[in-house]
Amino acid sequence: MFLELLLTLAVGALLYHFIFKKKKETLEMGDGWWGPGVRPDNEGDEEIHPFKIETTEEELKDLFDRIDHTRYSEPLEGSRFNYGFNSTPLRKVVAYWRNTFNWRKQLDILNKFPHFKTKIEGLDIHFIHVKPPHLPGGRTAIPIIMVHGWPGSFYEFYKIIPFLTDPGSHGLDTQYIFEVICPSIPGYSFSEASHKQGCESVAVARIFYKLMRRLGFREFYAQGGDWGSLICTNLAQIAPNQVKGLHINMAAAFPTKLPQILSVVLGQRFPGLFGLHDEDVRRIFPFFKKVVSHVIKESGYMHLQATKPDTAGCGLNNSPVGLAAYILEKFSTWTDPDFRDHEDGGLERKFSLDDLLTNIMIYWLSGSIVSSMRFYKEVVGKGFGTAKHDRVQVTVPTGVASFPNELVHCPPFWAKQKYVNIISFNYMPRGGHFAAFEEPELLAKDVQQFVGKVEQK
Repeated sequence: MFLELLLTLAVGALLYHFIFKKKKETLEMGDGWWGPGVRPDNEGDEEIHPFKIETTEEELKDLFDRIDHTRYSEPLEGSRFNYGFNSTPLRKVVAYWRNTFNWRKQLDILNKFPHFKTKIEGLDIHFIHVKPPHLPGGRTAIPIIMVHGWPGSFYEFYKIIPFLTDPGSHGLDTQYIFEVICPSIPGYSFSEASHKQGCESVAVARIFYKLMRRLGFREFYAQGGDWGSLICTNLAQIAPNQVKGLHINMAAAFPTKLPQILSVVLGQRFPGLFGLHDEDVRRIFPFFKKVVSHVIKESGYMHLQATKPDTAGCGLNNSPVGLAAYILEKFSTWTDPDFRDHEDGGLERKFSLDDLLTNIMIYWLSGSIVSSMRFYKEVVGKGFGTAKHDRVQVTVPTGVASFPNELVHCPPFWAKQKYVNIISFNYMPRGGHFAAFEEPELLAKDVQQFVGKVEQK
């Protein structure tokens, strides 16, 4: 009886897929204006200008004054990081920030790569552009745009860039050498925030497409995680002839079609029926515990930011310690959910305090926390799956680096609903949500092998 039911479900799923599946849709590029006021007839300066990150003594004094006047609350006994950032280790992080952290030294590190700004659709867009230091004669570097997410920044890519632009000096294959462009999403760090409602992921993808064209690239690769994954996906949807390949380390393609939905119900018992690998089963089952419950635990921030970002961000924009707690808690639990049970949140197991605080300083000194949070309202404020790009399949060659501690695992069977030309799907041996920040060499190698497959075609 059960076998008959199973066969009926399988046949029904196939009929649904072939008879009722929708026609392929395309995603139009469109256009926009996000600057203040009415779009002028002549948008003016389209030049690319060098930019340097600088900080005044007054800004640092204000920061230290605010840190010195922080009020802490006592943590619950034995709570560790299960209630959020425990204030006992928070005091230690803040003491290091106040007394030991050398921002001037970090500024030198930040400015070691060339920074630029250019105005697109009314906004000053910040980006770094790193060319190979040792390109062999007759070789051409491969352009790749790499896009960050929240609560990260362009700084997430500082450790992976040398592996891509100078692979030979870091023990990697020298067949593929990259020219890396890392823009800041509008409203993040040093990219101007939109002055108007509606600047969502497709608009940002279009802005970044215009940036790449302005830099002179006719074809290029795109890579990203978190928001970067969505923005680069949209980039591949609006410019499939220019994006040679899409590489993501966060595939967000949840089961919406009948076969994929059936895989949630029956996949643990019959993984082969749905093309699920042992690692897929390990990561998503039992489904309620490893997916539903985990998402509920980790998505409260999203509801806040997708509904009332200005209210939620008000305190963070005024308290550097509050900002640090809010952001660093994500670098704890999104790196490894087991870090919730560590007294210190496991922060320094994967990152240095200098790196973590540099990212915090970028948010603080640019005053961008509220505008970065608004991006959630623009993208998901109207509901999941309601935008046109959610229905449009990605046809460009796609590579997925699936890290074991990503917030939600997306098996290839799910991913192929959206990304119909996956040529590389690799289960990474370690790492979590902030892949480029945590495991730059692993990610760089995966990007290289993916690009190799595309180029060989």
